Amino acid sequence: MSEKKLSAKLRTSDFGSAGSRRLLRNGEIPAVVYGKGEPLHVIVNAREFNAKRSGFSESTLITLAVEGDKDHQVFVKTFQEDLLRNCIHHIDFYEITAGHSVRTHVRIELEGTPIGCKAGGVLDQVIHEIEIECLPKDLPELFVADVSGLDINEAFRVDMLQVPAGIKVHEDPEATIASVKAVKEEAAPAAEEETAAADAAADAAPAESK
Repeated sequence: MSEKKLSAKLRTSDFGSAGSRRLLRNGEIPAVVYGKGEPLHVIVNAREFNAKRSGFSESTLITLAVEGDKDHQVFVKTFQEDLLRNCIHHIDFYEITAGHSVRTHVRIELEGTPIGCKAGGVLDQVIHEIEIECLPKDLPELFVADVSGLDINEAFRVDMLQVPAGIKVHEDPEATIASVKAVKEEAAPAAEEETAAADAAADAAPAESK
């Protein structure tokens, strides 16, 4: 399980769109922590979040240290991003409860060079993440799929993943994660040349008959 830390402070006033714009101008991001209780409104430092967000996924457990409040164990569920201005407008966190299962998505990373690729095939990854359910302490950062044994027209399925005990997978066990496909052969250059020569001969025939 991957765990990171992020600092925050309580947001107790200046709500609404105007207040949010003021926070953004000051280098801060409005955020809400959702869980079993009432939503908690907090403020996150934009520079800190942007520096760390590349390592955040739905399976990254974050210790949100809220100034003036307790630490919260959360996941980043969603965030609103302005791509033109390259800034985050709002963040939604989801707080976990100790001893309670969480349901989230974990990414799949392929490992190895398939036998089929060495023979001219192409590796195609169909599923990049799967939905699982487990206790927070058992949450993996990712699943590794060893595709080195795949030959052409063979597939690596969900049920072939090495899933530790205590984790329930909410996916079709026969769903294809990755497969090796044969490359379609292009028309031989010689055949193209023969076709071009035949067309040229057909065009020249009327002129020769005159």
